Amino acid sequence: MVKIYGKTTIWNKRLLNIVEGDNLYTYIGFGVIDRGTNVLQIRPTTMCVFNCIFCSVDAGPLSRNRFSEFIVEIDSLINTFNLIVRFKNCSVEALIDTIGEGLTYPHIFDLIMRLRSNPLVKSIAIETHGLIQSKTIVKKLEESGLDRINLSIDTLNKEKAKYLMGVSWFNVEKVIEIAEYVVKETNIDLHVTPLWIPGVNDEDVIKVVEWAYKIGAGKKWPPATIQKYVVHRFGRKVPGVREISWSDFWKFIRIFEEKFGLRIKWSMEEWGMFRTLKYPCPYTKGDRLFVKILSPGVFRGEYLGFDADRNILVTVIGRSVRIGFNYLVEVIEDKDCLLIVKPIKEIHI
Repeated sequence: MVKIYGKTTIWNKRLLNIVEGDNLYTYIGFGVIDRGTNVLQIRPTTMCVFNCIFCSVDAGPLSRNRFSEFIVEIDSLINTFNLIVRFKNCSVEALIDTIGEGLTYPHIFDLIMRLRSNPLVKSIAIETHGLIQSKTIVKKLEESGLDRINLSIDTLNKEKAKYLMGVSWFNVEKVIEIAEYVVKETNIDLHVTPLWIPGVNDEDVIKVVEWAYKIGAGKKWPPATIQKYVVHRFGRKVPGVREISWSDFWKFIRIFEEKFGLRIKWSMEEWGMFRTLKYPCPYTKGDRLFVKILSPGVFRGEYLGFDADRNILVTVIGRSVRIGFNYLVEVIEDKDCLLIVKPIKEIHI
């Protein structure tokens, strides 16, 4: 059974929900995502304290498209993770990445320790946009068993960083200080991943990558990569910026490596990644099932439906439905078992 409860309101009357239950591997917003490799994405929360001007998932207090936020109960996360790991039966990396900021999760240290307790977990990493603001937090992350921090900062310039992050309190100089502490004083590795916004931070990404190499990031894993600015349906669009094609992006990467002599493109093998069997998905595109609507989803116009037969959640889109009511739905998307359905008709039981 999956329960969504404890509804309170935060930023602009947005709903904050607690999620509890098994089999949390079918919703993109939270839970565990298996994309058919030895890297499992762990998503314990949707919360974020930043308002990045380029955010592809419109996270943060100033979001216009989000209707709800979610925090997952830790036992539910661990049970789902262990279920999938048992099926894969191979060494895995637990990557804590979110559609928000992973370090906002209130049980982050306990989560890392409990992930570490699984003997098949080879490494644990977390993605952050710069919420590592103190050495105390870093030491607790290290003591909990964290192996790597994937740090996404997009400039080393103090004022531009505030603009890009969308908050006046962001202190990139402090982030730089703590990142260098991570490399020099802890066993945690650092991977730096600036986002390139053409025409906005062209020179900045060069300086960020050069800084990553200079301080010794990449003790075990690659030191740096550059992310592509991608426009998504619910994401934010940077004014005056046109999204470039993937072919142009990879051309930029090739020229960057040739010009500066710094690698920023890496193979799966260099990341320690390999293909594995995916955990079986109970439904495929075209299947029909009955669900009960539990709550709104993260974004406006989406709902979370519960399938009691398979004990899973699905994302319901397409037309308005009523909370607490039952519907016949059809699966319209099943990639990586992130199930999206459309309602066919309301069912009275």
